[in-house]
Amino acid sequence: MSARRRSVAALAILTLAGGAAVYGTYLLAVQPREGEPSGRCTASLDEASASLSAEQAGNAALIAASSSRLGLPARGATIGIATAMQESSLINIDYGDRDSIGLFQQRPSQGWGSIEQIMDPYYSADTFYTALAKVSGWQDMAVTVAAQTVQRSAFPDAYAKHEGMARLWASALRGHSGSLAVDCDVSAGPGTTAAAFVDRIDHDLGAGAYEVRALASTEDGLWLDVVPAGAERWRRDAFAAWAVAVAATESVEAVVDGTTGWERATGLGAVDAPGAPLGVAVRLLPVEP
Repeated sequence: MSARRRSVAALAILTLAGGAAVYGTYLLAVQPREGEPSGRCTASLDEASASLSAEQAGNAALIAASSSRLGLPARGATIGIATAMQESSLINIDYGDRDSIGLFQQRPSQGWGSIEQIMDPYYSADTFYTALAKVSGWQDMAVTVAAQTVQRSAFPDAYAKHEGMARLWASALRGHSGSLAVDCDVSAGPGTTAAAFVDRIDHDLGAGAYEVRALASTEDGLWLDVVPAGAERWRRDAFAAWAVAVAATESVEAVVDGTTGWERATGLGAVDAPGAPLGVAVRLLPVEP
């Protein structure tokens, strides 16, 4: 049995704590040792919050970024994330019902692409959104109806139960929940370079969507200034949320969005960026020489 086929018991819960909605999806087979980072990420808006594993959060970030890069409104991100929550628990699995695979459980036999293509999460997300965009009036459909129109699932109403959680993550990742609406408690990444991080930005969010310039190289890491192409505030907030969500894989150590900061070891709080960033400041863990 592959690592992807590990005994993943995904549990989605909704509780009410002091009147606040708290959503959580947990990989029960993966429990951190005492003193280790939890490996969880949380999106918040007002009194509501929704938690995912770092792997799930990274895939949610990719899906939301795909919707933005393809020019879809934030509702598209909600539909895409809710669909992947139902189909694969936001894990890029290489198995499923019959020949279904990937984040969206697309089937090669049904014309969605080759196995290699579908297992590429970028291809999978873009293909889902291409199909969604062809659905007349999808923006006005209920989330579960829009998802079902694309997926043609045997369980057409199953997507509805993920709508609240998907909406919180989509709002954060599309920049509509304010500054740094995502918080992750993760271990340090493997180390990266500025070029590799810029490539990831362009791949996810689109070439030209953000301009990246060097801020400083300090003993703590490499600081970059990521400036959106447009002046709208949501562009900054969307990038900041995305950067935190992919911190574990992309070796992001700190993010500063205006007066709000996030640091991998401490979470949300005050973080000082060097120089005078024009956009969102990001500190990367460099590759060890």
